[in-house]
Amino acid sequence: MPGLTSAAGVVSFLAEPEPELQVFALKVLNEEIDSLWTEVAGSIGEVEALYENPSFPDRELAALVVAKVYYNLQEYNESMIFALAAGKLFDLDHEGEFEDTIISKCVDTYIALEESAPSTNVNQPPPQLTTAFPSTANGASSISAGLASPTTPFSQSTLPSKSLLSRQDSTTSFDPAPQGNGHVTLPGALPTSIASQASVQKQLYAIIDELFERCFAGGSYRQVIGIAVEARKLDVLRRAILRASEDEKSQRKGEDGNPVRGQELMEYVLEICMNVVQERGLRNELLQLVLDLLKDIPSPDYFSIARCIVYLNEHTMASELLVQLVQKGDPKLTAIAYQIAFDLYDNSTQEFLKTVRDELPRIPKPSTPSQPPISVDQTQDEAPEPQESDQLLGELNGSTGGTSSSNGNDHKDEPLSQEAQKAFDSIRTILSGTKTIELDLEFLFRSNRTDTALLNKIRDSLEARNSIFHTAVTLATAFMHAGTTNDKFFRESLEWLGKAVNWSKFTATAALGVIHRGNLGQGQKLLEPYLPKDQIAGTNPSSAYSQGGSLYALGLIYANHETFALDLIRDHFKKATEEVVQHGGALGLGVAGMATGDESIYEDLKGVLYHDSALNGEAVGIAMGLIMLGTGNIKALEDMIQYAHDTQHEKIVRGLALGMALIMYNRQEGADELVNGLLDDPDPILRYGGIQTLALAYCGTGSNKAVRKLLHVAVSDVSDDVRRIAVMSLGFILFRKPSNVPRMVELLSESYNPHVRYGAAMALGISCAGTGLDEAIDLLEPMIKDPTDFVRQGALISLSMIMVQQNEAMNPKVGTIRKTLQKAISDRHEDAMTKFGSAISLGIIDAGGRNCNISLQTQTGNLNMSGIVGMAVFTQYWYWFPLTHFLSLSFTPTAVIGLDQDLEVPSFKFYSATRPSLFDYPPEQEAKQEDAPEKVKTAVLSTTAQAKRRAQKKEKQQRRESMDIDQSPTTPKTGNLVDRMDVDESAIKTEEIQDSDKVDGEKKEGEGAPEAAKKKLEKEKVGYPLENMSRVLPAQRKFISFPSDCRYQPVKKPTGGVILLTDTTPSEAKSLLELKAKKPVKPAVAPATLQDRADQVHGQQGQQLEASSRDTGGAAEAAGVLTAVDEDVEGGEEAPVPREFEYHTDEEGDGDV
Repeated sequence: MPGLTSAAGVVSFLAEPEPELQVFALKVLNEEIDSLWTEVAGSIGEVEALYENPSFPDRELAALVVAKVYYNLQEYNESMIFALAAGKLFDLDHEGEFEDTIISKCVDTYIALEESAPSTNVNQPPPQLTTAFPSTANGASSISAGLASPTTPFSQSTLPSKSLLSRQDSTTSFDPAPQGNGHVTLPGALPTSIASQASVQKQLYAIIDELFERCFAGGSYRQVIGIAVEARKLDVLRRAILRASEDEKSQRKGEDGNPVRGQELMEYVLEICMNVVQERGLRNELLQLVLDLLKDIPSPDYFSIARCIVYLNEHTMASELLVQLVQKGDPKLTAIAYQIAFDLYDNSTQEFLKTVRDELPRIPKPSTPSQPPISVDQTQDEAPEPQESDQLLGELNGSTGGTSSSNGNDHKDEPLSQEAQKAFDSIRTILSGTKTIELDLEFLFRSNRTDTALLNKIRDSLEARNSIFHTAVTLATAFMHAGTTNDKFFRESLEWLGKAVNWSKFTATAALGVIHRGNLGQGQKLLEPYLPKDQIAGTNPSSAYSQGGSLYALGLIYANHETFALDLIRDHFKKATEEVVQHGGALGLGVAGMATGDESIYEDLKGVLYHDSALNGEAVGIAMGLIMLGTGNIKALEDMIQYAHDTQHEKIVRGLALGMALIMYNRQEGADELVNGLLDDPDPILRYGGIQTLALAYCGTGSNKAVRKLLHVAVSDVSDDVRRIAVMSLGFILFRKPSNVPRMVELLSESYNPHVRYGAAMALGISCAGTGLDEAIDLLEPMIKDPTDFVRQGALISLSMIMVQQNEAMNPKVGTIRKTLQKAISDRHEDAMTKFGSAISLGIIDAGGRNCNISLQTQTGNLNMSGIVGMAVFTQYWYWFPLTHFLSLSFTPTAVIGLDQDLEVPSFKFYSATRPSLFDYPPEQEAKQEDAPEKVKTAVLSTTAQAKRRAQKKEKQQRRESMDIDQSPTTPKTGNLVDRMDVDESAIKTEEIQDSDKVDGEKKEGEGAPEAAKKKLEKEKVGYPLENMSRVLPAQRKFISFPSDCRYQPVKKPTGGVILLTDTTPSEAKSLLELKAKKPVKPAVAPATLQDRADQVHGQQGQQLEASSRDTGGAAEAAGVLTAVDEDVEGGEEAPVPREFEYHTDEEGDGDV
């Protein structure tokens, strides 16, 4: 039949009384509807009447025609309803735009229907997460009434957001509106007829089921899983994973082996949970489902189980898994248990690890206030109940209540073999963190490649009398030597160190904690001369600043490691009466007791807070948040927010604001109520804290609603500080997707407001740290020349964080950036703030002896709690320089450390399938020493130097004439001086020649360096062996392999860090690496008098110091300088401040202030 040019004649048949003519007209219109729909649209009512007529013989055909007309009218909701009513006439197999659109609309409607259905668990907060700050504080009932749902948007308290993935977020404001039920024009809204017509819903579910079956038949299981997760249909998710395993078994036809496809799908679900799902309640249910499914697999992926356990925060499951792996008696399973223990330490809090250690058999429970002894009685009372100890995962999937008690009793009743006891002792050591810390310390000590010449250049280029410059050099030293235990620089720079006064002395003493971080065995002994001591009559007191700094340093050494040091710091903190000592003690308590949730320490800190001292109040507020890190303690939040409104000190309010943010770390939706309350506060400091709370609560989630809120505040708040932190916080939310950040902050980096530009720079540094991302560097390079000094400072710091552990082969721009950093320090016309940023940037880019990266994720992809907290507190250096040391918590050693089943370090080799220079250390900068201030040139060319040379020649001539043997010791000095002066003259001539070609030479070098690197890469062979405990960068891990003929094989795919190995030939003798980091420390005795200290500073006892320096370390040598009480009295003369800090106009007189 030829195509119709007009539908008028066919449409007229619809009004005929004969059904045959009406059916004929519908068939014709159905075939030609794409070209005739404009004419049919005017008669759509007649076609709908035919569908609604129950006596019409072909109602489905009428529904299909109406669906196609509405489709062309872009009324997709009505089109879908009538397409579903068409029944079998709606052909899913037919490929066309109409069918694809209706299928997509069906899937969206199915998801919306399931989201709107009432749920018992998914949209309810878990009991331990009910931590939002309530509007009233009158008991538990009022608290629970004031809590918001974990899916509540920031300004809504009734319905959850309309989609898990926020598909239509771009069309709405930053606060997504609740879904409508009858407004078909709203995105994501359900048509009224869908909710009212059960038959249409039935047909919709039939279509979806048919789609699922087609996906199963085609092997597209991931599509079904994606729809099921977004629709919160856990039964469909379970069905998809089981169906994949069954299909694989049927294809194998009875062959043995684990269903690989099912395991791959479970790993896919885990990735969705960690990177896509933004609702914590749904994530927990998905993880619990994965655990339920893993029990049906004969040999499950134990490391996936461990990841689920960490996210679920189920310490009982963790201890049960470790116990059952050890009790199997298989050496390989024991090695897997060790590896899981290492992973648990990397990804869990101190409170979690302590509970797991207590639940292991044969380990007595320490009496702590946070662990009541009731569980011991419960384990004895509920002994007869457990019946499934033979199943490896039987109790992992049971209820959480009562499992812990039965678990502990099982282990105590059953006798353990010596091997099992030894294994449990080893696991306890691993979970305490001692083994990991010792291995990291050994690696950093062995592989230290600090550029000492560069550090000396920084020291010589910055005037030490200015406290800001002295602090900058101290921080650069600490970062460069972080974790290496190499404090030789302090020993060699005693004169420079002696210029530290007040808070510079505090920061310098605390730097020892960064340098010796992880030195568990000798940390207290190193700091013994600095720690506060009881005052004894007749002895000189030590400086309060060095005492406070030593407590801070002690906390940094034992950071996130609850040991005796925590009690020691607490004891000194409680005895301290000076505010400076309390300040350092509070910071040390917070770092060492991070995430312990210890109520007694919190009460001690709160008692000092109520003294209302601005000096120690800020540190106490931060420490309170660190102790309660991530606990969401409502009582603590109430106390802190109440006192923040009562006090008049801005420093205390700022510390409390950051402390509240730390308490809500990773609480996600549970922090929404607190965020709303803080952001509505008229005090800008509390709004600042609200943004920090939002950043830490949603860190690493990539939450769309959090990003929308930050962007809204960044352009609307009246406070520059709040706008700056809002832009900066984007880095915390999106650090798992660093490539998205440059595009998001591109316009913000060009803002008229310098605070917004600074925030954009820091956001790039935080999110792209260690990646060398070109897009981020392109945005930061113009900001180096920004007219505002603190913007330049932020750009330099961010560049160093991005370029850490990058070389010319990985990123050709790293050489230019290093030159820029050094040039900013030596430039006499540069601002003080920019020089400060350049100095610490040079320390960051060479962090940990060039063996550390900045990482906010662990080796297994989980959140690095210490790293995130360290970065968050580090950003507060804007207000308080000593907080800069917290950045060292983000430094992660980049090494592969293999351990055998005895937890010893064997000597073996693995291979990297790359060229050696691709991931090699960057070259040291010795040749750049000549760029320092040219003081030697001035001395050589002066008339004084010429007069000295003439006098030396005259004296030499007199000796020749007298023919006497000169026995004075000045002869070799004279000769050396003459030679040195001659060399200086030749060097000056050479430099003058080089300066004439400097412009052309720099350009040629810049162009030739990448080409030379490329030629070198082409000549090198691909693949080279690496020794155990070698430096392996994150980008290099995918090229690491263990040959099949290697004696030691890893129990899991190498991810960096500690890796357990299985010995394929255990009967043979093994070769072990010698551990070099453990050396005895000989602390120096502090000088008894002030004159002794002064003599040491001014070098009058240089020979004695030189002799003793061979036996003592830099920390001991520096004790005599840093513990000295500052002699400057009130009103005394101070060093001049940098010139940029004073401004004068022509109208002002000399006496104006």
